[in-house]
Amino acid sequence: MNNVKVGVGVIVIKNKSILLGKRKGSHGAYTWNFPGGHLEYSESIFECAKREVKEEVGIEITNLRQGPYTNDIFMKERKHYIPDSKQTRQI
Repeated sequence: MNNVKVGVGVIVIKNKSILLGKRKGSHGAYTWNFPGGHLEYSESIFECAKREVKEEVGIEITNLRQGPYTNDIFMKERKHYIPDSKQTRQI
């Protein structure tokens, strides 16, 4: 059985700059992307965004805004994500 996971991507903006990192993990390894990860059971999307940015880059974010949703199916990797992008105005 296949499961759909919710991925939360966080667009961090400060002084007209956007934070990107080079991925190490399984999906999208060695590509540039926003910090983010999987939503955990009973966690809000904002809680997930804050936790993932803290875990990945060691900063605490504020002023979160809900962004667009997409429905991404990666047939080769057999993965299906419905990511929610978050945008912050300040760190």
